[in-house]
Amino acid sequence: MTDLRTLTRVVVALALSCVMGVARAEMVIDIIGGGANRHAVSVVPFKNENPGTANNLTPVIRNDLALSGEFRVVDGADVANVPFEPGEVKYPLWQAKGVQSVAIGKVEPAAGGQMTISFRLMDVAQHTQLTSGQFTVSPDRVREVAHTIADMIYQAITGQKGIFNTRLAYVLKSGRSYQLQIADVDGARAQTVLRSKEPIMSPTWSPNGRYLAYVSFETQKPVVWVQDLSTGSRRPVANFKGSNSAPAWSPDGATLAVVLTTTGNSQIYLVPMEGGRPRRVSYSDGIDTEPAFSADGSRLLFVSDRAGGPQIYSMPVTGGQAQRQSWNGAYNVSPRVAPDGKSFAYVRREAGKFRVVIQDSSGDRYLSDGPDNQRPSYAPNGRMVLYASEAGGKSVLYAATVDGSSKIKLAVINGDVQDPAWGPFNTP
Repeated sequence: MTDLRTLTRVVVALALSCVMGVARAEMVIDIIGGGANRHAVSVVPFKNENPGTANNLTPVIRNDLALSGEFRVVDGADVANVPFEPGEVKYPLWQAKGVQSVAIGKVEPAAGGQMTISFRLMDVAQHTQLTSGQFTVSPDRVREVAHTIADMIYQAITGQKGIFNTRLAYVLKSGRSYQLQIADVDGARAQTVLRSKEPIMSPTWSPNGRYLAYVSFETQKPVVWVQDLSTGSRRPVANFKGSNSAPAWSPDGATLAVVLTTTGNSQIYLVPMEGGRPRRVSYSDGIDTEPAFSADGSRLLFVSDRAGGPQIYSMPVTGGQAQRQSWNGAYNVSPRVAPDGKSFAYVRREAGKFRVVIQDSSGDRYLSDGPDNQRPSYAPNGRMVLYASEAGGKSVLYAATVDGSSKIKLAVINGDVQDPAWGPFNTP
């Protein structure tokens, strides 16, 4: 049986493009474990791609597929031929390696300094084409095309939409500096959208991917801001008396649920995304916090200590009677609803450990181990959950498949990575 420790280790040197200057970091990606039924795929070098340059597609495609936890990426370097067209694929050789699908392609010059990238995915057993694509782009869009090809391969084999052209948001803490960053799902092309000497917390994406809401302490108190990622402009949307925290977007993007202490204890309010007068929706003598909208926007999940320790509740978005959702364990926090609305992830403290749990109609299951795991966030296709964890004395990011069979670790060497949020499909 294959050791369920690190199966693949990919070290990617990243140039972190920062608003306030350029920094460099190294992203280490560990793929840990893996289900026995992963699909075996090989992505052979495309004709005319340039190894070691920005125009090198296949390493990005291979890495994407491996990161999903759904594939076993097979090296085809020792196969006798490197095919570029369907007629060149020697299927018996690939079958002998246990490969189920082979991706082939080529890069050709196009007018105006552009390039045309074409690919095909071939089924080894059936000798048929599963999907194909052709893209004419400028050289600076090669990585985007690689992610798109990985998405097409993923969908052709799993039947689910791929997530490789989506992005992550997170807070990078280095010394006394905090940076709100966004990056590709593999950690590349990271950009700092806000830098502060005061804490930044709780980034969350708008449904259309254009805006980030987050909490900043830059004015010496927690204030909820919304930032336009296309222009860099931002504005405070919750800057009321006391604490303003825990923003969550409604599915239509028009409203934010926030937690305010204007009445003394933390309660949940709704505010327009442009800012304006808040409307209170939770009423308890305890603390109500960490709201999350249901997939259809009709209800809010939230954390409350109204029955003693923190537990997860649900109530109509208009307010009203709350129903308890978590019953196992004495401490359950940070609910996040799956895109299809059929499950939710949260953090449970048990025996001194904080672990990520998924609850659905079949009950509860753990996604994480280790002593300290926080802030779960679903991938937009619902197949993975991102969360922050401790590893080697640092805070890093993990992503686990929802069945718990595989997980990956993304570690930025020069800081602690906190408060992750997986962006939607339509991130610009």
